[in-house]
Amino acid sequence: MFSDTLYEVHDRRFRDLLVLNAELEEIHSGCMWAEGPVWCGDWGQLLWSDIPNQRILRWSPDTGSGVFRTGSNFANGNTRDRQGRILTCEHGTRRVTRTEPDGSITVLADQYNGGRLNSPNDLVVHSDGAVWFTDPTYGIISDYEGYKSASEQDRQRVYRIAQDGTIEAMVEDFAQPNGLAFSPNESRLYIADSGASHDESVPRHVRVFDVVDGRRLSGGRVFAQIDKGVPDGLRVDTDGRVWCSAADGVHCFDSDGTLLGKIRIPQTVANLTFGGPRRNRLFITATRSVYALYVNVNGAARP
Repeated sequence: MFSDTLYEVHDRRFRDLLVLNAELEEIHSGCMWAEGPVWCGDWGQLLWSDIPNQRILRWSPDTGSGVFRTGSNFANGNTRDRQGRILTCEHGTRRVTRTEPDGSITVLADQYNGGRLNSPNDLVVHSDGAVWFTDPTYGIISDYEGYKSASEQDRQRVYRIAQDGTIEAMVEDFAQPNGLAFSPNESRLYIADSGASHDESVPRHVRVFDVVDGRRLSGGRVFAQIDKGVPDGLRVDTDGRVWCSAADGVHCFDSDGTLLGKIRIPQTVANLTFGGPRRNRLFITATRSVYALYVNVNGAARP
């Protein structure tokens, strides 16, 4: 294993994925818990959530950072649908919403089987338009990232919202389902289980499922273990490698689950996304800051 102050190389293939003279840039600081980054290519902007401060922030290379939305209901994960609209997981209201072009908010999901959702965390859109999201309890276990409250669900699930609005439970055997991402051809779905870093008996790994007909999952084997903290947000590049957040930085896994290497970040990493005109810039949301780093790969195309 080779390591320096920025990179930890576990497999020589990792070197080919790096721009060795690129510097890690801190492009924003002052958050309480930065999460949910999404690159909006047509806007040339990065959006992300500052959960405890109840705001969604924005950054562009030309204008720097600013506020996109206040009173965000403890927004966490963000993505865009096939029409370019912003989709958001809100801890405070325990729902998944869509921001319409006129700025109005449409609720996509807030209940299942007659009970309120726990606290939707992260989400991704399939090419058929369905929205998949995770629903752990992080937003209801304290008043820091939401409102402390009892769960109305008997477990923490992964859900699918069909285009007709139907909500289905897709996976039910997670401790705390968190980040999720489809493989480039959508034949696989990767889901992080971030139970608890202080309890060795609780899962802290990424599982992989086969996607059947775009709407069902099978399998669910452990794809990779996280050795520092817990897995949180994750993304996939065009060659199917999985880039996952962890306590010590970003962990990069080959499509077979081999740990290729790590990018060391000075704060606990919550999430990440690929952005920039060529999707070769990694944007990393950590505890208080957002970092950017050019890499020698391209993120898989998403809406």
